[in-house]
Amino acid sequence: MSRIKRWINMHKKEFNAEGNLKDEARQEMLSKGEDPGAIDSYACRVKVGYDEWKHLDETDPEPCPVYTAYDFFTEQEKREFNPDGSLKPEYLEYARKIGISEGALEQLEWRKKIEVDNFNKVSAKHAEQGINFGEERMKERIEDSRTYVQRRQQMEQDLQNFEPEDSLPFDRDTAY
Repeated sequence: MSRIKRWINMHKKEFNAEGNLKDEARQEMLSKGEDPGAIDSYACRVKVGYDEWKHLDETDPEPCPVYTAYDFFTEQEKREFNPDGSLKPEYLEYARKIGISEGALEQLEWRKKIEVDNFNKVSAKHAEQGINFGEERMKERIEDSRTYVQRRQQMEQDLQNFEPEDSLPFDRDTAY
């Protein structure tokens, strides 16, 4: 996800896609008694941040890995299915030899194609919001695969860095 898309997601209630304070946000702040000069100063500071992020996106874009549903297939599924969810011919041949019915194979393929299609739809929907769905899922998968000891060591580091307690993987009183 680009920096600007993240910025827009963070500030979309008050600022437009060009980084300017929305009139309705300004009016709400004024109605709450905020000083017009303070509002302008706030809008200017946030706009400077927007401009910096936009410049970085243009000059030094962040790498944006693209993951497909196939990246989340198990090794077994990769031997059986193509990236689109269809069964591989060599697997079909093997499955028929061991007596798996055509109906069962069709059902298996149908389910996998739906899974791939759903991944693609969710990924596209998230992309509209500036979120890389595949990257988020991969991060979750990597985090889930970490061992208890690794997570506890990370928690100790997070505590030293004064991370909020609700972001910790364990309750600090029961982790030791």
